[in-house]
This record gives sequence, C-alpha cells and structure tokens, in this order.
Amino acid sequence: MKNPDHSAEIKRINRIIGQLEGVKNMIVENAYCPEILIQTKAVSSAIKSLEVTMLERHVQHCVKNSVKNGNGDKLDELVGIFKTRIK
Repeated sequence: MKNPDHSAEIKRINRIIGQLEGVKNMIVENAYCPEILIQTKAVSSAIKSLEVTMLERHVQHCVKNSVKNGNGDKLDELVGIFKTRIK
C-alpha cells in the first residue's frame, strides 16, 4: 500500500514556520507578553489543524484500506494515536 501524498501540507508547514519565526522575533524585541501569547496560540491552532488534516487523511486512506483488506493493524495504530493525543 502506498502512503498518501502529503505534499500539499508543505505550504501550511512553511506558514507555521513563519509564525514561529515571528514569535521568536517578538521575544527578541521584548514584545508585550499578551501579544506573544496571542501568536503562540495561533501557532498552536495551526499545528492542531495540520494534525487533524493528517489524521483525516490517515483514516480515509490507510485505515480504510487496511480494514477493507481484512487487516486490523491500522485500527490498533489508530487507537495508539488517540491515546497519545488524549494525554
């Protein structure tokens, strides 16, 4: 089974990297704490959105194909993913 193509997420990741660089610059420039926190929340939200997209693609492609082929390994893997996210 071939892994799904995630190359469309590169643009999104580059945007997140830019946001992190912005936070770094704000810290270097001694910006006001609440302004920095607003930007770190934006970075956190962007990463969570990326994770949701990756998880959806994993379920729709990898898990779905695995179950369709009678292999439940991906279901166990999925449970493991959820366990690490709930902590």
